[in-house]
Amino acid sequence: MTLQIILLLGGLALLIAGAEWLVSGASSLARKFKISDLTIGLTVVAFGTSAPELVVNLFASTNDHHDIFFGNILGSNNFNLFIILGIAGVILPLKVQLSTVWKEIPMSLAALVVFYIMVHIPSPGGGYLLGRVDSFILLGLFALFQYYIYRQIKEYKPEETGHKPSGPLFKMIAFIILGLAGLVAGGKLVLDNAVEIAKEMGVSEKVIGLTIIAAGTSLPELATSVVAAIRKNADIAVGNIVGSNIFNLLLIGGLVSVVSPIKYNPIFDIDFYILAGGTIVLFINLVSWRKHRLDRWEAALLLLFYLGYTIFLILKHA
Repeated sequence: MTLQIILLLGGLALLIAGAEWLVSGASSLARKFKISDLTIGLTVVAFGTSAPELVVNLFASTNDHHDIFFGNILGSNNFNLFIILGIAGVILPLKVQLSTVWKEIPMSLAALVVFYIMVHIPSPGGGYLLGRVDSFILLGLFALFQYYIYRQIKEYKPEETGHKPSGPLFKMIAFIILGLAGLVAGGKLVLDNAVEIAKEMGVSEKVIGLTIIAAGTSLPELATSVVAAIRKNADIAVGNIVGSNIFNLLLIGGLVSVVSPIKYNPIFDIDFYILAGGTIVLFINLVSWRKHRLDRWEAALLLLFYLGYTIFLILKHA
């Protein structure tokens, strides 16, 4: 099992490096068009940091590891909301834009509700399934979200961004290509070796998906949001988290289920409820007293709650 652990860690390193290269190249291209920090966080950075989840879940679905798919999607979103936002908020109280509070966060909750309904509609053959019809609906909703972002971009004036593209065009493209290659190779290593470790330890694919793979594929979001918080850029930190959660549900859920319909196991219902509850609590905290800010103590509570849940999950299935 030692070899599998080494290969798993190597795959995670490739995922992180690949996401970093992809985000670096894509962000430089985006800044050529003088796009705002919040918009970059909701789109380019969110897509780049969600790319590991996309690659891992494509491999998982095509190899019939359906519990890993749902474990990774829900586990990554919960990790983003509770752990990453919690850590970033402890580092820096996060002042959030009005559009994020009243539009993007409700959008992420709406996406979760739609996803939940889809996987709880009985399929004709029995059981529950995220099928191809569902995938087209998810992708259609994602297209609407991108249109909303496009409308936001048009509202910003170029001088408001302060960004300057760095390096020649070929360098940006090279980073994007290297990033995609790293993501594909890393995703394959992570999935294959995580499954082998789970088999040897007698741990379910649900637990592996919710913990090791979810945390591993969320490392790019963690790095991005922590660096953004340290640099006192709350828009990137929060936009990255909210955008990634929407991307995971609508884009990744849609693309993966187009390739291969995925069977849903109701054991993941509790993770849906935790994610929905956490999103609602975050919204309430941000609108209370009209402060539109996540304070350190609120961020610490998010962090402690999910650490406790993760420990419970591991002990329960040990």
